[in-house]
Amino acid sequence: MGLITQLLTLPLAPVRGAVWVMDQLVLTAEQQYCDPEPVRLQLAELERELLDGRITEEEFDRREDELLDELEWRQAYQRQLRAP
Repeated sequence: MGLITQLLTLPLAPVRGAVWVMDQLVLTAEQQYCDPEPVRLQLAELERELLDGRITEEEFDRREDELLDELEWRQAYQRQLRAP
């Protein structure tokens, strides 16, 4: 931008700054929401429950399928965020 453009749009600088901050907050929230690590921990806990006899094989299979679907979705989203 040229000097005159910068001077004329100077009153809008706080608005641009606020928009940038909001964009960063949304990006961070999306990254945390779509983090696959909590799902991996849930899968490990689910396996412990099966091995301890707290759930049946059928319950394990049902919940494992749900968690694996969730994990796949989150990993795909993470890949999309990292793509150029």
